[in-house]
Amino acid sequence: MTDNLLTIDEAAVRINMSPRYVRRLVAERRIPFHKLGRSVRIAESDLTELIAAGRVEPLTAPTAWHTLKAVA
Repeated sequence: MTDNLLTIDEAAVRINMSPRYVRRLVAERRIPFHKLGRSVRIAESDLTELIAAGRVEPLTAPTAWHTLKAVA
């Protein structure tokens, strides 16, 4: 494994969120993690994937029309 493993606090700093939020992600199994004894570590690549999965593309005029039409 060549990926850096981060603590909860380090992961929170990397994504600019609170440690509580990162702990919730782990508790809800919304992000992969590694257990090393009683410690929890998160791979940098998993944080990158979490951010990429939450990406929302902007609406353009043609896609906005289709989106609004589908909802109605």
